[in-house]
Amino acid sequence: MKNDKDNLIVNLSVEFALAIIEYCELFEENRKFVIANQLLKSGTSIGANVREAQNAESKVDFIHKLKIAAKEADETEYWLIL
Repeated sequence: MKNDKDNLIVNLSVEFALAIIEYCELFEENRKFVIANQLLKSGTSIGANVREAQNAESKVDFIHKLKIAAKEADETEYWLIL
């Protein structure tokens, strides 16, 4: 990927995903497998979609991928609230 170092959103989404992974391990230790699984999926999907947007085929595709990341962020917030 081009210029990873200069992309704040990409870098923060990776850091967030790593924090989510660690947090989910705590849920798993406490046998909260369903929440851990859902949170892991949505929390790491944010960064995956942000990275995918970096290689979008058009401006419309870029926006679409970032909107998917935003939806995943909303879902992640829900699981964190629970």
